[in-house]
Amino acid sequence: MKPHSTIATIITCHNRKQKTLASLAALFNQVLPADVLLVVYLVDDASTDGTREAVQETYPQVKLLGGDGNLFWNGGMRQGLAEAMKHDYDYYLWLNDDTVLEPSAVNTLLATSRNLAEQGHRRAIAVGSTRDAATGALTYGGWLRTSWWHPLHFRLLEPIAEAQQCSTMNGNCVLIPREVVELVGNLDPAFIHSMGDIDYGLRSVQQNCTVWVVPGYVGTCSANPSEGNCWEDPNMSLLDRWKQVMQPKGFSPKESKVLVKRHTNILWPIYWLLPYLRLILTSVRRGPLGYRG
Repeated sequence: MKPHSTIATIITCHNRKQKTLASLAALFNQVLPADVLLVVYLVDDASTDGTREAVQETYPQVKLLGGDGNLFWNGGMRQGLAEAMKHDYDYYLWLNDDTVLEPSAVNTLLATSRNLAEQGHRRAIAVGSTRDAATGALTYGGWLRTSWWHPLHFRLLEPIAEAQQCSTMNGNCVLIPREVVELVGNLDPAFIHSMGDIDYGLRSVQQNCTVWVVPGYVGTCSANPSEGNCWEDPNMSLLDRWKQVMQPKGFSPKESKVLVKRHTNILWPIYWLLPYLRLILTSVRRGPLGYRG
């Protein structure tokens, strides 16, 4: 049977063999319609723990790409998406290698996308929400703008029984139709690890696409740890926090400037500097105030 819908799944990984294999196992356990073809692109960013070899042995159908160890999330996903875009798939599925999908997850994303298209939203991104496997708490998904004065203040949107429109998204589990990719293009190389997914969602909305949280949860993914090794932790010294800011997985002023200048307004210098001013103040006071841009 000729596939009615082709989906290219993009994953990037680095030295998380067991998590990567668990994510792939759940992906290949998806219950899909017979007319759906799933193709997997995995960018292994120079893993030294045997990830590449294990994937080759267990899932030889996966299209493996390689990096030099400095791609991080945004670079790895950008490379994988660029390769997949050469083959003009109907959909592109972003999937984190620490996300374990429910068997119905991809079908839920696809069904939501098709339903939205029938309602006139042909350029609609379908975002899957994940929860912590132990606590059940919402961890990643769609973000809804909540502030009248700060264009980049968002909150995670709890999934319900219906699709909900939102402002942007995490890239942990996202289904993007061809029409969106043709218009918006790839992830921006200005970002190293984080912020690239938030930027992509905001750029999509700017170009008259829409972003929707699909019904229910699509899988599990634990939130990244924040205590002890995160620049937002006020218990760390100012110097240590600044070092964390400047790490590839941090919140560097160079990257955040791109995000803020692109997606706010004439007041962008204020929005840009605000989190760093709060970093200094909370370090001096050792108070409880934090900031999430």
